[in-house]
Amino acid sequence: MFGESSSATAVEQPRVRGVSEMVAAYIMVKANTGEADRLKNTILDIDGVEDAHIVAGDVDIIVKVNVENPAEVKTVAADGIQGVQGVEDTQTYISMD
Repeated sequence: MFGESSSATAVEQPRVRGVSEMVAAYIMVKANTGEADRLKNTILDIDGVEDAHIVAGDVDIIVKVNVENPAEVKTVAADGIQGVQGVEDTQTYISMD
């Protein structure tokens, strides 16, 4: 510990303009009564969906999406999740950090 030197140093890599970073988003899903389990399993099969959880509260499922760009968030939400039979409504939130 003391007196030891280490040649390995953690260096944070700077962000480079033009290098694509993944876009994370959270989609709140309202489901028809009794459909949450089936919807969760169907939603997990959609490309770009990283995880999904059934929750208590104003929505029934919270879905985490991880995609290349904001346009793909729209594709997952509008074409994917909203197209699943039994989905009543969605709200999408794109992560800012």
